[in-house]
Amino acid sequence: MDFLTYSPVLLFLIFVALSFDFLNGLHDAANSIATIVSTRVLPPFYAVFWAAFFNFIAFLFFGLHVANTVGKGIIDPAIIDDAVIFGALGGAIAWNVITWLAGIPSSSSHALIGGLLGAGMAKAGGLSPVLWEGVRKTVAGIVVSPAVGFTLAILLAVIVAWLFVRATPAFGDSVFRKLQFVSASLYSLGHGGNDAQKTMGVITVLLFAHGELKGDFHVPLWVVLSCQAAMALGTLMGGWRIVHTMGSKITRLTPQQGFCAETGGAITLFLATHLGVPVSTTHTITGAIVGVGAARRTSAVRWGVAGGIVWAWIITLPMAGLIGAGCYVLAKLVGRIG
Repeated sequence: MDFLTYSPVLLFLIFVALSFDFLNGLHDAANSIATIVSTRVLPPFYAVFWAAFFNFIAFLFFGLHVANTVGKGIIDPAIIDDAVIFGALGGAIAWNVITWLAGIPSSSSHALIGGLLGAGMAKAGGLSPVLWEGVRKTVAGIVVSPAVGFTLAILLAVIVAWLFVRATPAFGDSVFRKLQFVSASLYSLGHGGNDAQKTMGVITVLLFAHGELKGDFHVPLWVVLSCQAAMALGTLMGGWRIVHTMGSKITRLTPQQGFCAETGGAITLFLATHLGVPVSTTHTITGAIVGVGAARRTSAVRWGVAGGIVWAWIITLPMAGLIGAGCYVLAKLVGRIG
């Protein structure tokens, strides 16, 4: 690795990719800390440090299957050039900022994939570069990850309620306040393990396109560390608008419910990362929070809020794709990228 040999355009695009990773952490901080903050187990200031630490060390626990899917499994790597990468990142960043300002917990992951598809199709003038197996895997994750999170959270809520049926409320509250430190740590590990890898895949395919990497697709260690660090730094900055939506608008949470939601979400993320599926941590934790609320009673869930979040999920891929295509065209018109 010798940054001095990199072209100015390559360095600029690496910076933009890490900026997206930072915004991903900022945007998705709520996914890691909303439950532990809303149950008042940790104040927000300490919660973000807790989440950021486990975001950063996630690379020690997971393989790089998701990075491989994003880097070479969404669009044909042969058509990747600087303008395509700029378009993909531009679409993802723009959609992240729009939804962050609106306090909407949309998916940074799917914004990036939507931007990549939009920019790739804009270059090819059609669907020819789309690798449908990877896209199907990603789209399936939109449905499957919240459903699995929902199911696991309900099962955990039922099991925990049965185990603690004779316990006093004070005892149960005390136990689950401690256990939430464990569940929040696991969820932050899953978040860092799945989400940071998406940017790793983008930077790596960019390095291959510039001839800076040779041989089989592999992710350099400096890319892994810089992406984990950028995400952790973004998490430190918070994302308080979305914390409010995730932590209190969908349903009110107790420490017991927070533990079940985080644990169900963490298991889902661990499975998806192992399988190389780039799922949304937002979708996953939302499904789990709805699950614990529904386990109490269906009226405990504010279904109107949950429904609005689902609509945000549906439009993320096409909207980020449209913006990504526009950013690709802009890069070609300017002529300095691509």
